[in-house]
Order: sequence, then C-alpha cells, then structure tokens
Amino acid sequence: MPVLNIVLVEPQIPQNTGNIARTCAATAARLHIVEPMGFRIEDSRLKRAGLDYWHLLDITYYKDMDDFLSRNGGPFFYFTTKGKKVYSDITYPDGCYLVFGKETAGLPEELLARHPEACVRLPMLNDDAARSLNLSNTVAIGVYEVLRQWDFPGLRREGRLTKY
Repeated sequence: MPVLNIVLVEPQIPQNTGNIARTCAATAARLHIVEPMGFRIEDSRLKRAGLDYWHLLDITYYKDMDDFLSRNGGPFFYFTTKGKKVYSDITYPDGCYLVFGKETAGLPEELLARHPEACVRLPMLNDDAARSLNLSNTVAIGVYEVLRQWDFPGLRREGRLTKY
C-alpha cells in the first residue's frame, strides 16, 4: 500500500494537532512532529481532539528540523500561503511528505526559498485580510487530494447504515 507522510513543524495549538492526528489515523497516513511544540503531548485538549484514534496512529517525533531532514528523504511538498503552485496541480508520488508550518508563522522562509518548486498553496480570496486557512483543515484537504489521486488505497469507500 502507498505511504503518505504528514509533517507538522513546531505545531502550536493542541486541538489542531489532535484533529490532524485523527485524520492521519483514519487515512493510515504517517504523522511526523518536529519540535518544539507549543504544548505538551499529554495535553488533554490534544487527546480530546484525537478522541479514541490514538491506537491507530503511526507517529514519530523529531527534536528539530535538522533531525527530521537527516532521517527522511522526501520528496517533500511544502504547504504555504507563499507557494506559486496550486496543491491540486501536483502529482504526488508514493512516500511523499506533505510539510506544514506552525499556525503562527508557517514554514521558515529560508526553507521555502531553497525549494520554490516544491511549495504549494490552497487558493484563497485575493484579500490580505484572509491570511490563511486553519491548519487542520489545510492538512485534511492535502491528505484527501493525495488519496484521491491514488484512488483511496486501503480505505473503505462505502458506508453502511447502522439501524437498517
């Protein structure tokens, strides 16, 4: 089965990270968290947002971005409001990494400047007041675009009624 990797660089809000963990668990995506985080992993808000999906989660922690990059080979796609390419115009290969920055500042510009061809964005209103989308929503959109391209491997495609 193809492998999808989600990378959170220095996440700040536990509820967002919990929601993203739940998305990763429900889609069999691997979650990579690059520290420092703006909360403790024992935070009840994190656990509550992830509900009872933690046992389904494949998660790895890294002390910093250098540690992450030394242990993973890409290809990397950097989701940023500063990207020039639309996320849905990219063909995502097996084993790719979707990389997301912290809620307060996004990814470091020096990283983006080194990899402009790998920077992607979600289209938004052409108004500077609309700075960005919520991180957990952006991750979910990216995850499901990749899975759509891969024809949703290993995922249940049909629901079923529980009372009828």
